[in-house]
Order: sequence, then structure tokens, then C-alpha cells
Amino acid sequence: MTDQIDIPARTLNDGTTLPELGFGTYNLRGSAGAESIAAAVRSGYRLLDTAYNYENEGAVGAGIAASGVDRDELRVTSKLPGRYHRYDKAVQAVEESLYRVGLDHFDLYLIHWPNPTQDVYVEAWQALIDLRERGLLRSIGVSNFLPEHLDRLHRETGVTPSVNQIEIHPWFPQDDQIAANTERGIAVEAWSPVGRNSRLQEEPVVTEIAQELGRSPVQVILRWHLMRGTIPLPKSADPARQRENLDVYDIELSEEQMARTASLATPDGRLAGQDPAEYEEF
Repeated sequence: MTDQIDIPARTLNDGTTLPELGFGTYNLRGSAGAESIAAAVRSGYRLLDTAYNYENEGAVGAGIAASGVDRDELRVTSKLPGRYHRYDKAVQAVEESLYRVGLDHFDLYLIHWPNPTQDVYVEAWQALIDLRERGLLRSIGVSNFLPEHLDRLHRETGVTPSVNQIEIHPWFPQDDQIAANTERGIAVEAWSPVGRNSRLQEEPVVTEIAQELGRSPVQVILRWHLMRGTIPLPKSADPARQRENLDVYDIELSEEQMARTASLATPDGRLAGQDPAEYEEF
């Protein structure tokens, strides 16, 4: 085991906890993916984020097993795809995901997209509620849900999600959505927090602040997320970069630097135009 960085925890509205910085596993597959995930856990990541549609739950399980870290120290997340929103299919999908990852429960399980024109997400949510009662899920939440979707879940089931994972980065800061979730007591996770293979890290504002602080552009962006109260989920297959992404707790952006970063926002800075009011994923 190498020296690890301890990440502070956040308490969710259901009393469970999550580290305030997690590890995204999108596209980490096979033996190489498992090795990268094991390295991330050894570095100190305790929140791992996968999804049924990432087709890598097996690699996540193998990485956990190879890491040498006790499973109870970890918070493992997966997500339900749109094709399984019907109640019985949702139950089977969660059970199958647990078989794949080799665990007896997920610490957090999310509905990946609301798929509003299909209009079955409440049925999926009821399945997650019942699976939580069975002990297969410790905490349940959603991803890419808008306030009207969140309110409907609460209105029709009486259960509010613990987490909403949405696209957030300096090009698309989602101030209104963060505020709406916070008002409802829902923690906000950020996917694609550093722009995912975009030129965000090369933005002059970001590189200038990085130079001022003597840190990397990615570290500046991740610290920006933490200072805004969101839980970023960066991904890297490289162990050195993984540790660099964790090493953000001795950085502080000034109000002026935060304001400069905010100036990067665009009206619709989504990386792939995926508007949850219309976009659907199966």
C-alpha cells in the first residue's frame, strides 16, 4: 500500500455518507481497467462510480478485490439504464449488476437518465426504494434529473433522492440546478468535472490561475468544484494523475479567481448537447 490521501466525507439526507471527491470509471474495462481502479483505491479514492451501461462493473469488482482495501471502506455506485425502467426489469438489472461486480450491495444506486418521453422513471424509482428495503442498496439517487423530475419522485413515492449526478464544469456550471438540488436536500455530484477530452484545461483563465497557484489546471478545476460544494468524479487511468487529482486540499482559490473561472460559463456548455428534458439513453 502506498501513502494515501484521506478525503473528507459528506452526510447525505438519508444518513449515509459519501467522500466529497470520487473516481469515475467510464471506459476503464478489462484487466487494464481493473488495474487502474485498484491503483485509484490504493491512492485513497473511496467513492467509485460506474454504471450498467459502462459495461465495466466486472472490472470495478476485480479492481476492488485487487486493491487490498476492505470493501466496507468503499462507496460503490452504479446506475440503471433506461431500457430497464419497468419495475421487474429494474429489480433484475440491479441484481445482475451485483453479480457482475461481485458485491452483496451497492452503497449508492442511481437512475441514469429520466427518459421523460418514456415516462417510466417513477416506476424505476419505486423499484430502487424496494431494493433498498431488501438491503441490496444502501442509498438511492438519480442522475441528470431536473427539478420537475425530482419533485414528481417525492410527490408520488414520498422518497427524495439522496444524490443527483449532473454534468458540471466551468463551461457549464449549472448554478440554478445546484441551487435547486440543495434546496431539496439533495447532494450534487459532477460528471465530466474537468471537461472529458475537451480543451477546457487549456482555457487561458484556467492555465493562468494554475500558474498563479503553482498547480495543474485539473487541480484548479477540481478545487473549484469542491469550493462550490459539488462532488466531482474525475477519471484517469494513470496512477500519478490519479494522485495528483486527489492532491487538492492545500489549494484555495480566491474570490477573484473563482469569479474568473465563472466567466467561462456559456449559455449551454454541455459537452455533447445532452439536455435531460429531451435526451434519452437506453
